[in-house]
Amino acid sequence: MEAYRTQNRFLNSEIHQVTKIWRKAAEKERALLMKCAYLQARNCQVESKYLAGLRQLQEAVGEEASECSELLKQLTQEALQWEAGEATADSVRLSPISEYDEYGFLTVPDYEVEDLKLLAKIQALEVRSHHLLAHEAVERPLRERWAAMGELAPSAELKQLLRVGVPREHRPRVWTWLIRRRVQALQAPGRYQELLSRGQACKQPAARQIELDLNRTFPNNKHFTCPTSSFPDKLRRVLLAFSWQNPTIGYCQGLNRLAAIALLILNEEESAFWCLVAIVETIMPAGYYSKTLLASQVDQRVLQDLLSEKLPRLMAHVGQHRVDLSLITFNWFLVVFTDSLISDILLRVWDAFLYEGTKVVFRYALAIFKYNEKEILRLQDSLEIYQYLRFFTKTICNSQKLMSIAFNDMNPFPMKQLRQLRAAHRERLEAELRELELLKAEYLETRAGLAVPEGCASEDEGEGEA
Repeated sequence: MEAYRTQNRFLNSEIHQVTKIWRKAAEKERALLMKCAYLQARNCQVESKYLAGLRQLQEAVGEEASECSELLKQLTQEALQWEAGEATADSVRLSPISEYDEYGFLTVPDYEVEDLKLLAKIQALEVRSHHLLAHEAVERPLRERWAAMGELAPSAELKQLLRVGVPREHRPRVWTWLIRRRVQALQAPGRYQELLSRGQACKQPAARQIELDLNRTFPNNKHFTCPTSSFPDKLRRVLLAFSWQNPTIGYCQGLNRLAAIALLILNEEESAFWCLVAIVETIMPAGYYSKTLLASQVDQRVLQDLLSEKLPRLMAHVGQHRVDLSLITFNWFLVVFTDSLISDILLRVWDAFLYEGTKVVFRYALAIFKYNEKEILRLQDSLEIYQYLRFFTKTICNSQKLMSIAFNDMNPFPMKQLRQLRAAHRERLEAELRELELLKAEYLETRAGLAVPEGCASEDEGEGEA
């Protein structure tokens, strides 16, 4: 017995020592992983600066310096094709930038203009750099907080967590809860299947337009471009069901992108359908997707007021060059940035949008302009400004910075002010539309009065016959 006791004490001591060694090894591994992530991020930053330098040199070199121009072209081509290889010291492979992100979107934006391909690679490197640096400092603690949350309930803590962003593994569960809160009064068991059955019985008037838009939905996402993917068929059924659910709207261009995002996250047709219902019927104001897009037009005028209040220098600058920002921002609001932001930032916007509503769209619209204000102020030509505004939202890489601008720098942002501005602009817009209708009626009446009565020849016809 004594021998067993001695042996037990020895084994306990050994277990204790092994546990200490394991903990130290785990801590060392974590420190090395952090260091590796930091070095990879630094590597991305250095490569990004190198590419940016090449891009500036390309713009600076004229046609006369043909040798230098040729060298720059060669260096640029090599830089675009280069991916991190094996490290010579320890054979650790640095993670290259993958072609698609975790939701199927192209990681490197596919710009139509050849000159912007270098910019696209720079952006991809910056996105990866921010992700690597934020992973340990921000993402890991955030995942731990979400994992510790039990049943979801409205609270200040939840609001703050949603603003920061939901981790990928928790997003389907969180979005399902957010949508259920908004449609519980509308949701009925078997409703989705009933709407699909109605579509089989008779043809939906919007079916042709839906079919046309299916091929235009997210051309940079492999789930909607792969011939064997089931997503286009799912999207078709969701949009047809919605057109029966809401015959007043039927189908409006833009709804395909909203439903597609819901499908990518929730992966279930019925869940995506109710997400679309939640956005159109409970979050966005009435008339947002009507034939006149009345509420959408109102929000553009409200945004102009808020931009003048929050960013007066920017508005004075674009006003001086007669730039109409609504040509760019109208689509932001209609599809909640689905065409504008990289997927990582876009989904963080939607996390807050599904909980707080449309004021999140206003906050982020203002934040996007603030984020790029200096670059816009440098441009001194209206054509240059329009060209920059076409793609500048895709250059935003730092989600933490944009979120901070949206929810901190844009304060105060009372909902009461938003309602008052909407009411005032809606009244003015409705008056303008009534006036336009009167002018149209007067024009048609005048035109009808000038029409030649049937059976009577005009003076010109009479002269021709003589």
